Order: sequence, then C-alpha cells, then structure tokens
Amino acid sequence: MNHSYQIYTAILISLCASIACHAQEKEQDHFSIFNPVPTVLMREMETDRPDVTESPITVDAGHFQLEADFIQWERVQTETAQTHTLLINQMNLKIGITANTAIQIGYQTYGIENEKELESGTEDINQGHGDLTLRIKQNLIGNSKGDFALAILPYVRVPILTFEDDSRLEAGLIIPMSYHLPGEWKLGFQMELDRLKDQSQPTMHTEFLQTLTISHPIVKGMDGIAETYYTYDFKAHQFSNFINAAIQVEIIKDFKLDAGLNYGLQHTADKHYFVGASYRL
Repeated sequence: MNHSYQIYTAILISLCASIACHAQEKEQDHFSIFNPVPTVLMREMETDRPDVTESPITVDAGHFQLEADFIQWERVQTETAQTHTLLINQMNLKIGITANTAIQIGYQTYGIENEKELESGTEDINQGHGDLTLRIKQNLIGNSKGDFALAILPYVRVPILTFEDDSRLEAGLIIPMSYHLPGEWKLGFQMELDRLKDQSQPTMHTEFLQTLTISHPIVKGMDGIAETYYTYDFKAHQFSNFINAAIQVEIIKDFKLDAGLNYGLQHTADKHYFVGASYRL
C-alpha cells in the first residue's frame, strides 16, 4: 500500500475519533471557545516544548497559548552536503476549542539556510519564511484528572517555505502520553508516523519516531528535562538516535522560558540548539 495513502488514512481516522470523543464529553464540560473556562478553573499550564515529546494536555477552552523558538540553529550533514540553518521565531499558536480539543497553527517567521557541497566546496545561501503547519489535539484520557494522559495529534504541513528550493506537503499522526510519578517526577512517551520530504532530493519517505522523556524540578520554578528518541526511515532503512536536554523556567504565572539541545548521535543525524518561550492568556 502506498505510504502517502496510509498516512492520510491515519489522519482521517484520528479526526473521526476526535469528533466521536467530542460527542462523548460529559454534560458539565460545557466550556468552549465561545464560553471560556474561568481563570480559577484553568488547569496548570502545559507546554509541547521544549522537548520533542508533545504534551497530551490541551489548552483550556476559550484560551490561547503561544509557544516559540526565539532562535534555533540546526546542522545537518549527508554524504554529499552539509547544511546550517538559522531559524527565527518558529511559533505555534494553540487555541482551546472545547474541554478536550485544541487547534494549533505553526509558522516559521524567518530562516536562513547555508548549504555546502562537500566535494566541490560550493555554497548556496537561501533565506525567507517557512512552512505553515495545521494541527488538532484531541485528548482521550486524563486531561483534567488522573496520573495518566493520552491524546492524538494529526497534522498537515502546508508547503509555503521559501528558503529551500523544493517544499512539499507533509503530514503525520502523533500519539503523546504522560504519566505522573511519585516525588514530582513526570514521564512522557510519544509515537509518531510521518510522511516527509527527503533531505537531499525532491522525493518523499515515511518515518517512524518514538520518544521517552523524563522531567523533575531542579529548584522551585525550574524544571530539568532529559529525553531520548529515535527515528526510522522506511525508505533508507536507517535509524537515527538522539539525546536531548533542556531547562524550562517559570518567570511569572503563564510565562516560561526554555533552552536546550537535540543532539543526533550519528554523524548524519540532525543537531539542534534553541532558546524559546511559552505564554498563555
């Protein structure tokens, strides 16, 4: 079966599940984007950053949350080229629609990419804005209570990028989970299936991603986060392994700063370094 068909079918199924779950909401969960959750009833602020593992918790109905990389620097090396990319304001706007459903709009404001051919030494520099990403998060378990939480998060990335020569429609399905452990420890898992553009040529491949992350307060208002994950490229039959570390600091209520790295262990795996923030209103 065609990999693109599998991805888009999975997204359609997940969207249908979202509608079914919405229909099963309890009668008291009557808050919506048109009837916002009162401030005193809002959940603790949860963010999808700074680790790769997404949170299964949605933004409260009728509220907004902005998460962004102020600066992200990436290095990617293939057998033929080395690419350095500087990204400015890679943002994700999250909007609470119902008690358990939120939509997300992601946009890359500015990027500059420097690609160097290893054999010839030729450099190609491009700059401009990035792609537009549309996501919907549907919590299935544990949005408001309990130690375990689970959600589905399908997405589509619309190809409007201008700092690469070939931008293509990408899509995927993310399944994030979290578990609260004793002693303020928090464990996160994620499985993800994506249909993505190849790095070095204008073709597509299917990729599987699985993560494991753990976090704990270092001091009051500051969390330390450690994560490992791997990806598997079904086309190239290739694994890539990553170790990540980050800190997240609550500056004031509903405003957090963070910094960290996503480091690929293989020579050709991506290396990312970032500084960012999250704000809820």
